[in-house]
Parts: sequence; structure tokens; C-alpha cells
Amino acid sequence: QVQLVESGGGLVQAGGSLRLSCAASKRTFDTAAMGWFRQAPGKERDFVAAINWSGDTTYYGDFAKGRFTISSDNTRNTVYLQMNSLKPEDTAVYYCAAGRSTSATRRKPDYWGQGTQVTVSS
Repeated sequence: QVQLVESGGGLVQAGGSLRLSCAASKRTFDTAAMGWFRQAPGKERDFVAAINWSGDTTYYGDFAKGRFTISSDNTRNTVYLQMNSLKPEDTAVYYCAAGRSTSATRRKPDYWGQGTQVTVSS
């Protein structure tokens, strides 16, 4: 079984930045791609970004384009989400996810992390 552990969440003022990290316990055929989702209170879980482990394919949710950047470190089996120009509406629990491809991860991940809270104050 693959375990995903997120870190880096916290409280930040509007306009600030945070970098989230997600470490996979091991590399498997179904962790060839990893990504991020988020869920705000009372709202549906939204796709944020995904990347394959070679780093040559990335996808972003519309709200993330231009502000968020996903990247990976194969040596550490870790994916990162750099979040800049944060807005209060970015406040949510951010969940790491993994799957067999970026498409599969966006649609139906095989693994989920426990989530890390991001709070953006106005």
C-alpha cells in the first residue's frame, strides 16, 4: 500500500505564498502521476494540478493557472505545489493524490493523502 503524507499548510495573508509537499512512501506503477485537490467548507472537492513523474506533463485547474506551480522530485518521491498570490477563496483542505497517469489522477486517483489545511486571511 502507498501512503501519501502532505505538509506545508498553514496560515498566510492574502497575496502571500505557501509551498505544499507530498511524499509517497514508495514508487509503484500506479503512482506514475501525482496531483493535488482541494475542498473548502460546504463545497465540492476541486482538482488543482497534476504531474507525471518525468515532469513533462502537467495540468492545472482554471483557478490555479498563473498562480500555482506543480513540480516533482523523483529522488525523494515527492511532489510540490507552489502557491503564489494567495486569495481568501484559496482557503481549503488540500489533498495529495496519486494515480497511473495525469488523466487518471485528475479523474479518479488510486491513493489519497490525509490533507493539509491552508488558510488565507484577508
